[in-house]
Amino acid sequence: MALAIDLGQRGHTVTVIERHDEPQPVPKGQNLTQRTVEHFAAWGCQQELLTVHPLPKGAGIGGMTSYGTLLSGWNCDWLNRAQVKDFYAAPNVRVPQYATEAVLRRRAAQLPSLDVRYGREGIGLETSATGARLRVRERSSRREDVVEARYLVGCDGSRSMVREASGLPQRLNDHGRLMALLVFTSGELHGLLERFPGKAFYCVLHPDFEGYWQFFGRVDHGRSWFFHAPVPHGTTTDIVDARAMLTRAVGKTFDFTLDYVGLWDLRVAVAESYGTGRVFIAGDAAHSHPPYGGYGINTGFEDARNLGWKLSAALEGWGGPDLLGSYSGERQPVFATTASEFIERFIDDDRAFFAKHSPADDDFEKVWTERHRDGAGVWNFEPNYEGSAIIGGPGTPSALGDHQVTARAGHHLSPVVGFDWGALKDGFSLLTVGDDGGFGEAARGLGVPLRVLRVGSEAAAAWGAERVLVRPDAFVAWAGTRCRAEDVLSRAIGRI
Repeated sequence: MALAIDLGQRGHTVTVIERHDEPQPVPKGQNLTQRTVEHFAAWGCQQELLTVHPLPKGAGIGGMTSYGTLLSGWNCDWLNRAQVKDFYAAPNVRVPQYATEAVLRRRAAQLPSLDVRYGREGIGLETSATGARLRVRERSSRREDVVEARYLVGCDGSRSMVREASGLPQRLNDHGRLMALLVFTSGELHGLLERFPGKAFYCVLHPDFEGYWQFFGRVDHGRSWFFHAPVPHGTTTDIVDARAMLTRAVGKTFDFTLDYVGLWDLRVAVAESYGTGRVFIAGDAAHSHPPYGGYGINTGFEDARNLGWKLSAALEGWGGPDLLGSYSGERQPVFATTASEFIERFIDDDRAFFAKHSPADDDFEKVWTERHRDGAGVWNFEPNYEGSAIIGGPGTPSALGDHQVTARAGHHLSPVVGFDWGALKDGFSLLTVGDDGGFGEAARGLGVPLRVLRVGSEAAAAWGAERVLVRPDAFVAWAGTRCRAEDVLSRAIGRI
């Protein structure tokens, strides 16, 4: 839906095939990063997102990690994204995915170039050198139809029909763990956890689970919750002992009403390529992992933002022959490192920590506190496209980075004093303290949409560059003083 909005706002005709008539009510994908909220600003629905799921006064959206049980007394802050708020032009928020999707659906309904067909699913795919044909079935009547388009993007989940029909192989790392999801309501648990103000999600680490998490999250503050935890293989939904699981994780019995039980396999999968010919994949169709840290939904939205402007450039004729291929070249390694460095490595580190340390040790409090002090899961999670085919230079795209205000090629542009970040629009933007350095003429010659924005010396000093060329997705294509503008812009649009 986000990708359709991104394209529809640029005037392109888009057909959306959506299986469900209404967003599915299972809570997931709640922890939206500052970068994701920037996307919603670009898609014209940031303000609605910020108000669609209001929290009571004084409620926070921070995280906490506990040793043994929630009430053990061994607690540390965890995944506090507010630590990097100054590097983004929007706040992070906590919103259930069904509410996020509802915001996007309403925004899509405002765009006349979008044809959203609910209650339908893709069941077959044919491709050619000029486009794709998707066979579609209406779920209620079973009637079939065909949709033809110049490009097709499968955002159809981890069991993607589009990925399989296109022959896009994926790498799978199966951790061999069966996990349970419980959704429940409990005012008593809210009361128990009032001693931890400002928290909305809670990770419980216990040596018995060998680094795999027991994980609580608030849905409606003070009332509803979700909980993930490992269960033995062979467990079925009808034999899940919810009371025993919740009591063990919290460290105390409490009253609750169970609303939903589900099971899922803990695995990480990533397609080796995110596209072939006229067909692309995005979101869970391209990559999937356990619901740790909210990386999945945020990564999917970044897929949409990266692919949207590149598809638009191809449709409008100014994108070069290498531009669409750069979508996979930039996004695939970002997810691969997200999985390895921010999910699987943390599982390994937790397993190693508990094999070596316990509360019986004299120095346990010190080592427990120290291991959570650096906030690596926030400060170092900085997806970037250094060294990609359309950025150039050393490096390789990765989720590992560091947050800086300095404008660096391949990195997200940080807001600075004296610059209206909202002035960045659909095309390229040149931020300059003086003349355009030849970029205006180069853009006209290449047919590239470019806005020249004058900035003050204070902003330029903060970015460390007199001129900054910004892509339509708010990543820096180039920063410096002088360059051959035509060469820089040609590379940025895939005419290498």
